[in-house]
Amino acid sequence: MEMNNPRQKARLAMKDSVPTSLWSDNESFITNLRSSLKYHPVATHPIIATLNQGAFDREQMKRIHLEYRHAIVQIFTDALLIAQYQTHKLEQQLKPGSKMYARFLLTLNNLDEFGFQPGFDQYGYYQGNPHKAHYPLFERVLDELGISLEERQRYIPSKIASQVRKCLEDSYHDLSSITSLLAVAEQEVVLFSAPLRENIKAIGINVTTGYYVCHGTSDDMQAEANDDTHEDDLWYVLMQAISPAQYDDITKLCQKYCDLWVEFWDAQMNLLIGSSSRHKTTMLA
Repeated sequence: MEMNNPRQKARLAMKDSVPTSLWSDNESFITNLRSSLKYHPVATHPIIATLNQGAFDREQMKRIHLEYRHAIVQIFTDALLIAQYQTHKLEQQLKPGSKMYARFLLTLNNLDEFGFQPGFDQYGYYQGNPHKAHYPLFERVLDELGISLEERQRYIPSKIASQVRKCLEDSYHDLSSITSLLAVAEQEVVLFSAPLRENIKAIGINVTTGYYVCHGTSDDMQAEANDDTHEDDLWYVLMQAISPAQYDDITKLCQKYCDLWVEFWDAQMNLLIGSSSRHKTTMLA
């Protein structure tokens, strides 16, 4: 059996598992939803330009990374694995075995997250290293920022970082909810990884290897990333899973999650505002 183009094979199998008219309706819904999300305020948040300018100092970047860690990095693979499990619900409405197409596609995301790479090692087996898994690579950024293990363990996240995290965690029970929020989370990674990388570079941290090389878009020449492709995959899973009765709820949930991300980045911008105010007070004194 031919083994090339695994992503395309999975997407085609998923499409073929759903009645043609339903797939067409779902595809139109997802296209319109994605289009609307592109115009959500989070997509043009002012912090994108601010990070690209390297405006945050080391202490502020420490805070931002601890907040980001709590909001999404720590739980992203938890959510991805739970989404894979929740695909068992597909077999309540589709033919037996249909869940495996979505699981196959989601596995491509997991392989990247867990530190695997395309190709074979010297023994003709899978190529990978758990030390290249994305979460440990993020922890290495915290090492380079000088954040101790004790500081990480003692850190109390802000209310908004906890709300962003809880929104995703509250979706774990439902395949459509968790898949749609994971797709939005990938969009957030696409929007903010490159700007975060630029500010990290501006404070003297090497970004030619590690976490920031693994995140961004597939056409980013400074990265080896596929977050945009993984986002597409998640929308495909959603197209296999949903029915028109869910459209409104999914739209509201995605909008809510984006709204929370706006508040999250507003809070990070306030670090600059607070710093500026303290500086003015010192000068006046």
